[in-house]
Amino acid sequence: MITGVNHIGIAVKDLNNSISVFSKILGTDKYHTETVAEQKVNVASFNIGGVLIELTAPTSEDSPIAKFIEKKGEGIHHIGFESDNVKDELVRLKNDGLQLIDNEPRFGAHEMLIAFLHPKSTNSVLTEICQHK
Repeated sequence: MITGVNHIGIAVKDLNNSISVFSKILGTDKYHTETVAEQKVNVASFNIGGVLIELTAPTSEDSPIAKFIEKKGEGIHHIGFESDNVKDELVRLKNDGLQLIDNEPRFGAHEMLIAFLHPKSTNSVLTEICQHK
């Protein structure tokens, strides 16, 4: 079951510059950073009202985020919905006719299991389902 919005992912070229910008916008310099090697990204997350604003910068040119920025520029990349069971959600969503990018969960930021739905079946919004391990 989907339990809420976990985060909004924003693709950025320069993580340090973007941290500075969003610190000003959000009025805080409190954020969490980490590298997600499997996704080839560095992430900085601000927790605002229980929802993370997740700034995501590529660590290599073949990163999915690098490809996104090359094609569409910086900006909102995806929305992450939290679930109590990603595997069950993938089965439910596939049975409901939505196209999956990930048939099985994988590891993401904040020690979460994640899986993406294809934007072709979600009104052009890249959608992530995530679960705390």
